[in-house]
Amino acid sequence: MQWIYKIRRTNSLFRYLLFVLAVGFSTLSIGCSEEKPPALTVVEAQGQKQLWTCGMHPHVIVEESGFCPICNMKLTPVKQETMAAMTVSEDEHADHDQVAQTMSVEDKVILYWRAPMDPTYITDQPGKSPMGMDLIPVYEGETGSASPSITINPVTLQNIGVQTALVERVNLYRSIRTVGHLDYNEETYSRVNIKFSGWIEKLFADQTGQEIHKGDAMLEIYSPELVSTQEGYLLAFRNVEKLGNSTFQSVTGSARSLLDAVRRRLLYWDITEQQILDLEERGAVTKTLTLYAPTNGIIIEKMAELGMRITPGMDLYRMADLSTIWAYAHIYEYDASWIRPGQSIVMDLPYSPGRTYEGRIDYIYPYLDQKSRDIKIRLVFPNPRRELKPQMYANIQIAARIGGDVTALPNEAIIRTGERNLVFVALGDGKFEPRTVVLGLEGQDGLVQVTGGISAGEEVVTSAQFLMDSESRMKEAIQKMLKDRLK
Repeated sequence: MQWIYKIRRTNSLFRYLLFVLAVGFSTLSIGCSEEKPPALTVVEAQGQKQLWTCGMHPHVIVEESGFCPICNMKLTPVKQETMAAMTVSEDEHADHDQVAQTMSVEDKVILYWRAPMDPTYITDQPGKSPMGMDLIPVYEGETGSASPSITINPVTLQNIGVQTALVERVNLYRSIRTVGHLDYNEETYSRVNIKFSGWIEKLFADQTGQEIHKGDAMLEIYSPELVSTQEGYLLAFRNVEKLGNSTFQSVTGSARSLLDAVRRRLLYWDITEQQILDLEERGAVTKTLTLYAPTNGIIIEKMAELGMRITPGMDLYRMADLSTIWAYAHIYEYDASWIRPGQSIVMDLPYSPGRTYEGRIDYIYPYLDQKSRDIKIRLVFPNPRRELKPQMYANIQIAARIGGDVTALPNEAIIRTGERNLVFVALGDGKFEPRTVVLGLEGQDGLVQVTGGISAGEEVVTSAQFLMDSESRMKEAIQKMLKDRLK
């Protein structure tokens, strides 16, 4: 409010000078004419000159363009309607009102003097500030109430470019983009090994990367243990056939128990039911037996070699199924609140440009990488055509949203001081209130969730709020100092 009184005081002095000039011209023209000359207006006295003011210090008004003597900012032209408001009316009643208004300003009590650039510097006497500037008087009633709100003249609002936006209830979205790489689905890993010793006589699966289907022949093995077990099985099988019609149930039961025991031993060695039936029909022992693939997949590691001696538990092949594939990606910790298991994702590959693959988040690892400070997530994709191959690089996009509508405001409306988050709420009629808000997640398009301090439907300042914050702090500092003086 100080600059308003400064303008009024400057206008009063200027009008007083015009009044003196008008009286002088009237005295000189008494002998020439009895007609009273009309009073001059401010615009006429200035010859319709353009006035210039400072956006930061509106009390500075000069007749030429240039720079502010206080803050060295470039001066802006005063609008014509503002200049017209400064014109002195020719009506005597209007002159009386102007004089009364001037006297009301001059009759106000000066509370203190302050520095233009340092609101914390206050003194009881006029003079110079530590920066060498003239101190500005502050009149009674200019300090305002204890309310934290500030009032700004509409002309100043236009000069500093104040813009506002509404606080709304919206569905907050965010698109998280990251990179990752494909890998085998660990849940489909399998190993092929044997449970007896022997030698590899023939290899059917002899290449790393070879695709194998369940039931495919993988190798033939010779094992003395396997040969003797086949002989024992055939002997037990013939005994059951011979004693099948015996009247002695104990003898028949013993023969069947022996046959079942040998049969289980073969099954435990992964000899199939069909191979046992073939042995019964053939009635003769074979030197080698064939081992078959237990699952579908590709051979990712092959240890078996022709003629190699193997022992129980030795891995011959390591396989993985590519019908589904995993992808590993990394996100920053501030995005962790946006993701959850089961969330849909989209992936594209340099391998097939223009094509996208849909998958889901399978697992979020419960730790952060110490060096990169990011979180590792695991994604799963169907791969029926085997187009997705392990170790491919991929671009990952996660479209995340907060369930339900939330209160949100533009990010540019927030002043982050480090200790609090501040916004200026427009109250109307040039009044603005600084308010501390509690922020939540930051969404797409520059919107930020607000969990406290403001409600939907209110209007916040989105530009020039730093100037308002300076004015608010100045008002707060003055109020505190005045309160200290009254103690």
